[in-house]
Amino acid sequence: MSKPTPIDQIAERVDRLLVRYGELQRTNALLTQQVHQLTTERDALKSRLHTARARVDALMERLPEHIASQKDTS
Repeated sequence: MSKPTPIDQIAERVDRLLVRYGELQRTNALLTQQVHQLTTERDALKSRLHTARARVDALMERLPEHIASQKDTS
């Protein structure tokens, strides 16, 4: 076999770069999708936390005053 010409070497490197570019594009798309899913999950959890806090606050307001003051001191 003869030694590859500089053009052949460049063409091989370009091919490898194109393959790597495609891999990076797929990885980026997957990561973008994952960020979107995690953002959606975070927003849902924040909403649930807000709802739970509001419910706890409402329950605490319904407690008789002497029980509420005992809870505050402990």
